[in-house]
Parts: sequence; structure tokens; C-alpha cells
Amino acid sequence: MLLYEAGWGAHRIAASLGCVPATAVRVARRFQALGEDGLRDGRCDNGLMKVDDDLRQALAELVAVSPQDHGWPRPTWTRELLVKTLRQHTGVKVSVTTVARMLSDLGARWGLARPIVLCPWSKARKARRLRAIFKIVHHLPAREVAYFEDEIDIHLNPRIGRDWMLRGQQKLVVTPGQNRKRYLAGALAVDGHDLLVVQSERKNSDLFLALLEKLRLHHPGAPRIHLVLDNYGIHSSRRVQEFLRQHAGRFQLHFLPPYSPDHNKIERLWREVHANVTRNHRCTTIEDLMRRVLWHLRREACRRRGNRPINRRAPRNAQVAA
Repeated sequence: MLLYEAGWGAHRIAASLGCVPATAVRVARRFQALGEDGLRDGRCDNGLMKVDDDLRQALAELVAVSPQDHGWPRPTWTRELLVKTLRQHTGVKVSVTTVARMLSDLGARWGLARPIVLCPWSKARKARRLRAIFKIVHHLPAREVAYFEDEIDIHLNPRIGRDWMLRGQQKLVVTPGQNRKRYLAGALAVDGHDLLVVQSERKNSDLFLALLEKLRLHHPGAPRIHLVLDNYGIHSSRRVQEFLRQHAGRFQLHFLPPYSPDHNKIERLWREVHANVTRNHRCTTIEDLMRRVLWHLRREACRRRGNRPINRRAPRNAQVAA
């Protein structure tokens, strides 16, 4: 108002104060109509604010569980359902818009849940096994090496995942219809600096044996090679047992507790393969898809070994050996 009195116009005042001209005009009109009372914040008489730290904490606790934990038949939350449940538990009625703003303040996101299978072992038994395994692989005798091992399935039918899209549009992922598969077995060094991969058209003992042989040739001077792996059947088949007897003492397998993928570090590498290659891919043949998968893994292996990574752009026709 002092600037108006000095003869400034609405646009000049707005530029000076960092607001829009409409705000300057509205304030001036309120001052003309109500005097100094028109300059007061009209919300000052609204009473205490509904949204406080306690209400935000209550919302965070709701989002962390399922609606079915609170008696609702629906298994996932909607903002309308959060409004009703908050009112039941706190007595505070807020709008859907307020809940949306609170979710944003909490950093909540609309994401995909991750399916898991619970380990049938007791927590104490699982913890003992994990401590024993990692005590061995992190305190190896001289020249011995340790790897995390696992397999990954590569499907020609794309894995569907989230992507940015404009409002009112939806990206389409063309699927080849008839699915084809390839399988990889990988070994990631415990220190993360080495990666070995083999591939096969079948997920059987031959795939695992090929990886063991590649590890044996990769470390000709290692007196023992330790592998941390899951309990999949091909890891303990009769053919594998025979191979281990033929190379007595050369390999030592450390089986993780059942359904414990979070403790196998190579699982993160497989997630990166899906995120960078197989999700929403456009390959029309399994051969083209495998070239891209192996190119990505070769580049990752170079990066982990400290070598100069290969070109970021995947070649269209170049073969990439695992």
C-alpha cells in the first residue's frame, strides 16, 4: 500500500515484491473496502490447524500397513479410504486434497509392491547360518576367492514396467506372442570387482557346471573357490556332486537359508539387467535380446574390474560373448 501511495502501478509492485499483479490489485481493493483490517490474513481466525505432526504420523502408520489391517475389504489404499480411516482413528476430518498434500510431505509414492516368500526357518537359525557364511567369505585364507552365484531367466516377452508418459497417453509395448527363453548363471565376487557369466537354452545342471568350470579356469591358482548360493535343485544334483568330488576341495558351496534373496548380492545385478534391458524392450528375437543382455553384463564386468567401459550405445549386430 505504501508503494501504491508512492504512485507505483500493480505490475511494478508485483515485480518488486515477487507476486503476480492480481495479488497487488486484490490487496489494494481489500484495503479500500476494509481499511487496515483488510490487510490481515483471513485465516487467522480459523482456529488450530488440523494437520500437525501427530496427524502426519498417524497417516504414515496407515500407509505402512494394509487397509485390511483396519477392517476394510480392499487390499490397497486410496486417498478417500485414508480420509475415512484417519477420521476413525484421530477424530480429525480432512479433505482428499489435504491427504494428498500430506502424502507428498511424507515423501510417499505410488509404487509397486515386491512379492516375497517368508523363510520357514526361525529368525535365530537363519541369523546363525548367515553369520557363519559371511564370517567365512569375508575372512578368506590367502589366495582363496568367494563369489555370490545365481541364475536369471531372460524372456522374449517383455517385462512390463513403469515409464514416463504424457497425460492422456499410454505407451504400448509390442510382444512377440510366442515366448522364448534363455538362462544365465552368474558369479559376482564378494568384493564386487569381478563378474563371470555363462548362458544356456536350458536351466539345468549343465548351466551350473559350465559356470563352475569357468570359475576353475578363471582362478587356476586358487586352492579353493567359495560360492554363496541358494537352494535351487541344480546346485545339488548328482552331476554337480560328481563334479565336486572330481575336484575335491576345490569348491565349497555355502547355501543360504531358504527364500533369502536379499542376502545374495548378485540379485541386485539381475534387477539392473531387467531395468536396463528386458523391461519394455523392443527386441523381436531372443538372439537380439541376448546380445543386449550380454553387452550390458560385459560393460558391467569392465566397470567392476576397473577397465575402460565399452561404448554406452549397444551395437545392433555385434555379438557379445559372456
